[in-house]
Amino acid sequence: MDTQTGLPVVGMVGGGQLARMTHQAAISLGQSLRVLSEKPDDSAALVAADVPIGSHTDLSALREFAKGCDAVTFDHEHVPTEHIEALEAEGVKIFPGSKALVFAQDKGLMRERLAAFGAPVPRWARVRTADEIEAFAGGSWPIVAKATRGGYDGRGVWMVGSREAAEDLVSTGIPLIVEEKVPLRRELAALVARSPFGQVAAYPVVETVQRDGICVEVIAPAPDLAEERALAAQQLAIDLANDLGVVGLLAVELFETDAGIVVNELAMRPHNSGHWTIEGARTSQFEQHLRAVLDYPMGSTALAAPVVVMANVLGGEPGGISIDERLHHLFAQDPGARVHLYGKEVRPGRKIGHVTVLGDSLNEVRARAARAAQWLQEGK
Repeated sequence: MDTQTGLPVVGMVGGGQLARMTHQAAISLGQSLRVLSEKPDDSAALVAADVPIGSHTDLSALREFAKGCDAVTFDHEHVPTEHIEALEAEGVKIFPGSKALVFAQDKGLMRERLAAFGAPVPRWARVRTADEIEAFAGGSWPIVAKATRGGYDGRGVWMVGSREAAEDLVSTGIPLIVEEKVPLRRELAALVARSPFGQVAAYPVVETVQRDGICVEVIAPAPDLAEERALAAQQLAIDLANDLGVVGLLAVELFETDAGIVVNELAMRPHNSGHWTIEGARTSQFEQHLRAVLDYPMGSTALAAPVVVMANVLGGEPGGISIDERLHHLFAQDPGARVHLYGKEVRPGRKIGHVTVLGDSLNEVRARAARAAQWLQEGK
């Protein structure tokens, strides 16, 4: 408990942009998020006041961090499961808990649990050899291979198109699952939050646009999505949150096919598919995550405008006009564009921020968001 404010202290393990934006949301709740950051120049460490430095893989650092927290949560899934279990055994309140989070950490366990639950999933298998990959493909290449742990933003995912490619991948020694390549129309995401009390809040289903394994655009609500399918996706996310006992945010990444929806991935934290909610929903996903962790009543998930589009800003090639000059030009051209920069070193292809635009016309709002993101990335 914060002795000055009398409010509980939430600690977030990981100092990336999700922690940075959660800290921003904490301020409106009268709080200042406590952050365990690996480096003093990590995204959240640049803005939060209470930032111990330590690794998420160091149990002693996690223990020391938890001493100053009423509840602990995460901005990524990479804390070793056994460390979370050890802290829980010592009485630390962790949300989501290890029994839920493991299904976002381990893709093999996730697929097993989803199949047992009856959720629609791609055909999949655990594999250890090139023979097993070839047998799974059955002559229908390519297939998708995924590292069971640690992958994100396209990392840890491979499109395998031949026996030779399978042999090369197996030689790395990375534990793998393989999946069929789903004939998808597009990708969707259903985001819900759940509190320990069991209250659940669902956001409108969104469309996510990927390029080179990285989300570049999110459209809320997903255009031309049949109401029946949207409600089914929201209900699936709610049912999974309840079944797994998730506390906090649950993002269910989905493939939409001609036949229906198929679950791709789960994430149990604020998610890139929900960044639009900062301006585009009555309660942002970051505030909602904190409300859930603190067992506060959930906030409204209603849209703030008929159409909301979020475009990620990726690092471009060095050179050109400064980011400050780009902001000047952007705000002069489009005063309604809302920019969030993460304080990261710029590298080509790295997420360094996002832009959100609200409006009434889908085509107009998409064009404005894309133009703003391109300008910030390229300066032209």
